[in-house]
Amino acid sequence: MTAPTDSPLPAPTTKAGQEGLDALLTHPGKALIGLDFDGTLAPIVADPQKARAHPEAVSALAALAPKVAAVVVITGRPADVAVRNGGFADVPGLERLVVLGHYGAERWEARTGEVRAPEPHPGVAAVRTELPELLDRFGASQGTWIEDKGRSVAVHTRRAADPQAALESLREPLTGLAGRHGLIVEPGRMVLELRPPGMDKGAALAGFAREIGAGSVLFAGDDLGDLPAYAAVDKLRADGTPGLLVCSGSDEVTELRERADVVVDGPEGVVRLLSALAGRLA
Repeated sequence: MTAPTDSPLPAPTTKAGQEGLDALLTHPGKALIGLDFDGTLAPIVADPQKARAHPEAVSALAALAPKVAAVVVITGRPADVAVRNGGFADVPGLERLVVLGHYGAERWEARTGEVRAPEPHPGVAAVRTELPELLDRFGASQGTWIEDKGRSVAVHTRRAADPQAALESLREPLTGLAGRHGLIVEPGRMVLELRPPGMDKGAALAGFAREIGAGSVLFAGDDLGDLPAYAAVDKLRADGTPGLLVCSGSDEVTELRERADVVVDGPEGVVRLLSALAGRLA
């Protein structure tokens, strides 16, 4: 299915956002398009392993990518999982796509099809072993689900009878477990992720922007883990690089909506925005 390219571009609600959009449209060859995966390119589902990119996401990206400096997907998932679930491999038009997995610890490039990554943090293996007993001890094993991401471990509460209550009851014990093994806890939409410090989407986005010499940056996200990327765009704007912050709208997380220059209706809205950009730059 081909994504529509005749959708109107949404108007940014801030001056900085409008400057970011104007810079992207005026000099697209210097523009970096940064995107989260879950909740941004892929709808949120109860089982994260079943998350797949919106049916029109790949065609929208393939239409836009040749017109800009680069497209980078930054996700907490392993890079190869995001590539597989997104359907990004061997797609004409996406030859320069880069996926930064595990918040930038892993890197997949479409031109080589290979993943580069350092050795995992030893604390992750320890947490992986102790986590099931901790959930049983706090009576939280019913309805929770452990996602092993290789370089991090996440506890999902979306299937629990009261997802928010389960999340709050686990926040303190999981923080203690993470701290004992040199990890931190990153909260998200009905999920608490235990991962090494220093891994965040802000550092990944800023580093990639420097690497390619981006003249403008668009970043779209939906969850608390995307706030560091928002902060990175704010810092880039303060240093003279125009930027546009896009929120893939969610009633579960309001922080991004309040800080965004543009709010769209979930992954479908993100796809329409990407398609509209591709149409304007045709």
